[in-house]
Amino acid sequence: MIKSIVFFKRRADLSVEAFQDHWLNRHAEVVCRLPGLRRYVQSHTLLGGYRKGKPAFDGAAEVWFDSLPAMQALPGTPPHDALIEDEHRFIDRDSMKVLLVEEHPIKDSPLPADYVKNIEVVTAKPGMPTGEFQRYWREVHGPLGAEIPTVLRYVQNHTRLGGYANGRVPAADGAAITWFESVDAMRAGTQTAAYEQTRADEVNFTTGELPVIITREHTIIA
Repeated sequence: MIKSIVFFKRRADLSVEAFQDHWLNRHAEVVCRLPGLRRYVQSHTLLGGYRKGKPAFDGAAEVWFDSLPAMQALPGTPPHDALIEDEHRFIDRDSMKVLLVEEHPIKDSPLPADYVKNIEVVTAKPGMPTGEFQRYWREVHGPLGAEIPTVLRYVQNHTRLGGYANGRVPAADGAAITWFESVDAMRAGTQTAAYEQTRADEVNFTTGELPVIITREHTIIA
């Protein structure tokens, strides 16, 4: 299968609550009509993320299809046209960042009922070859992050190499997704030596600027 992650902000005239309601209760039905869709997950930025200003994004959508050709065949079809039409009702489409990625599970543990999900957009250190960046992230940095005791699950999403073909520059080089029991558990993890070591290592392979959102996950199609 192939996976796409889409980050976006809501339309400026919509409240967070109206945006989330439309996305979950109306737009999800439109997305589910896409042929070849195998899995679909919405991650809504927690309301607490707005207390200190605007978060990096209002949410992220993850969709899985059978293959790249199946995804590429969608534009111009009635279900895809309906999808775009509905996006205009609640999304600032100029804010959208789309990544085609390959998943690399780093850590996996059972999740409690009310878990939270942290999503970071990752950009490689300038001048670092893509292959070396991906190797370092997966083989060196990944094990460091897995040592943070409050991290229950950790998946790296590496931008597919095709995104760099013919001199193209993707929207980002990947996304790091981690799951925690709660926001308090996530905060507790930042007080550990493993967290400090993980953060200190980021400058070795990233720009150090990692836009992040803390979200509630809604699995539409498992």
